[in-house]
Amino acid sequence: MSEAGSTTAPIDAKRIDDLIAMMREQRVGGAFWAHAFAGRQPGIIIRPASYPEADAIAATLSEIEREGVLWLSGISRGRRLPGETLDREVDPWSLLDNRPTVLAHGDDEWVALAHIAGCRVRILSSGRFGEPHATPEQIRQAVGRYLFGTMYRDPFTETASDAETIVERLADWRRIQAANQGIVAACGIAWWKRLEIRRFLGTPAHPLRFFLSERQAIRHAARQGGAIAVWPSRISAGMAGKAASAGVSLVRVEDGFVRSVGLGSNLVPPSSITVDRQGIHYDPGHPSDLETMLQEATFPASLLDRAERLRETMLRAGISKYGIGGSSPFRERKPGRRLVLVPGQVEDDMSVRLGGGGLASNLELIRRARALEPDAEIWFRPHPDVDAGHRRGVVPDADALRFADRVVRGGGMAALLDRVDAVHVLTSLTGFEALLRGHDVTCHGVPFYAGWGLTRDLAPIPARRGRQRTLAELVAAVLIVYPRYLDPVTGLPCPPEVLISRMTDGADHNRLGWVTRLRKLQGKLTRRRS
Repeated sequence: MSEAGSTTAPIDAKRIDDLIAMMREQRVGGAFWAHAFAGRQPGIIIRPASYPEADAIAATLSEIEREGVLWLSGISRGRRLPGETLDREVDPWSLLDNRPTVLAHGDDEWVALAHIAGCRVRILSSGRFGEPHATPEQIRQAVGRYLFGTMYRDPFTETASDAETIVERLADWRRIQAANQGIVAACGIAWWKRLEIRRFLGTPAHPLRFFLSERQAIRHAARQGGAIAVWPSRISAGMAGKAASAGVSLVRVEDGFVRSVGLGSNLVPPSSITVDRQGIHYDPGHPSDLETMLQEATFPASLLDRAERLRETMLRAGISKYGIGGSSPFRERKPGRRLVLVPGQVEDDMSVRLGGGGLASNLELIRRARALEPDAEIWFRPHPDVDAGHRRGVVPDADALRFADRVVRGGGMAALLDRVDAVHVLTSLTGFEALLRGHDVTCHGVPFYAGWGLTRDLAPIPARRGRQRTLAELVAAVLIVYPRYLDPVTGLPCPPEVLISRMTDGADHNRLGWVTRLRKLQGKLTRRRS
């Protein structure tokens, strides 16, 4: 991601200060992905280059200093040195937060990291970060020259980048890894998703273990003092209670709102997920991280501007949950009439069971939409997983046409939404995608985007949702802050803009394409038998 370089041009002092402050705030630099230091916080950290040097430094330490010294060097292994020794890689920020004094050589990155963290630094020999007896300002200039004299490349585009952008990338990874630290097991994860889930939830220091047995997962998590990541629809009803009895928390994982190019029911691995420690976004009966964020969070103007740019990019590209649809086969709408879309859903889907308010019938949803829109032209679109023959919820066309004017299939959801004026939904994500386009949205159930002042809500809304939100705030929460994204090309965590770019580049990034083709064939055979 970077190449060493040098520069002799003067660097603006404010730019150096801003970058150092950014790195300190985000705690990036060095091996921040390594294990955190778990011992007593040292008052002095020493990184000697040789046995004689370590002995010489030890001889100068006072009794008090000897008690609080930590030697960070492989050469100290087996040596009788005062204090503690550590000869493995460690997250430097777990040692620098308390601002110990750091003794290291001028070429050692710990000089730069210690200065960035605000520690007192003593340089043992001359190097790129300074010379012995260098003042803090001299070290600062040396660190700045190195940071801004390095050539950086964006890991996703392979194009030149700047230091500030790279620090932002690293900060995103740091936040994800910090959130993953306590997740020690996973259960209820389908085999074809596991590589992606491992990348989403694992860390180099804490690899994720998958279990088929709920009991074994709970036992392992209890021993490790950690949590279990679960796919809510694939665990038993009693697992939550058993985990709670063992003092183990569950972290619920679901597909993201911009998921992949292709259906999950066709075994296309997800490129986006949501990770929720309170509940899950489609269950209005309990709080979720997303609901709490929308109720309580304040979003900075820069994030709202980014949300608006992301929304515009998605609309231009025709992006929906399952990527970009093909060319639109839809017939023309009837002139002079309001056009309403009713998207079908999988009738036993968790979002329908938990958020449908007792309604689970696609046919009944169409009937209710007609009752509320007697003069409108109504189009019904069956859910693609149902039409693919994988899930429940089939409505025979003849039955649907008792209330709808047309049953529409094929093409992309984005292209279809661009044609309509309004949607009636139960809990479908289509309602959110319609909001992105400024359409009227009527909710017969309680999806995650209901109750914030942007939809017509027919079902009772939880009292927890009482805040009026703008569309930009909803987009910021739903598409940027709450989900996680994985670049299907590099396998690295990425921002949503990168995944959108991959979706629009026309390439097939599905690593399980052969499985997907078999799954589609299975769906065709199922439909022929039914």
